[in-house]
Amino acid sequence: MRQRAIRNLTNLDTTRASVTRILDAAAGGKNHFEVDSDAVRRYDEAVPVTGSAARAVLRYLTRVVSHLAGAGIDQFLIIGSGVPSALPPGHQLHDVARDASAASDVRVVYVENDPMVLANAHVTIERVHDLVRVVEGDVRQIEEMLTDEVVARFLDWERPVGVLLLSTHSLSDDELASFVIKRLRHAVVDGSYLALLQTTFDGIPTELLPAINDLLAMTLPGHVIRSRAEVAALMDGLELLDPGLVWVPLWRPDGLDCACADQPSSSGNYGAVARLP
Repeated sequence: MRQRAIRNLTNLDTTRASVTRILDAAAGGKNHFEVDSDAVRRYDEAVPVTGSAARAVLRYLTRVVSHLAGAGIDQFLIIGSGVPSALPPGHQLHDVARDASAASDVRVVYVENDPMVLANAHVTIERVHDLVRVVEGDVRQIEEMLTDEVVARFLDWERPVGVLLLSTHSLSDDELASFVIKRLRHAVVDGSYLALLQTTFDGIPTELLPAINDLLAMTLPGHVIRSRAEVAALMDGLELLDPGLVWVPLWRPDGLDCACADQPSSSGNYGAVARLP
């Protein structure tokens, strides 16, 4: 495990920001570098809500996992930035799933491609949690991800799975995103769920968009932004749980998203959960 963590860190580029580490920095975590903190400061100068937006995203993910575990889902596939250090020990998504479930053997597989997240999670999570695995993978190679030995065997694909797709921003076009969602739908059995998270600029004032777009191009080239209509199209035909596709603070709020409660669009992200198929 230690060797695997070291191997991951050798692939780490500390000169370029990553969306995973930016989320971590903005939410108050420790798994990031100066380049990521600098990116957060730049976004805050343009639209001073970065920290509250990041925390709103993490609260959304926590509520989704808690709801699905409470509804009987006892195995999760979390694709993307699901293990930021801003979620404290004992309150990470696998902890939330375990605490909210009636089952004693909740299984969680995280799929990540950021070397820092991988290295940290292998050491701090896999070492102490027998029912949690962290897999190196990329949703853009969906077939390789689903046929990974851990993904294929650690989860029981004959029973419902809660899938959290948190990295749609890395899917470069809607055709690829639609294919990934369709592939995930076909991979799971009836009674499974698919949760989605997508960054948007819908809530940003028009006059600020040129500067924000320029900043995005400099800090996170290739990061895909989608409008609500575009996200809705990706989920067309799916049975969405109430309240449907909404700003993340509005998805079954629990009163803890105070920073974004009055202006949910400041979260900068849409979320939705669908029951499959």
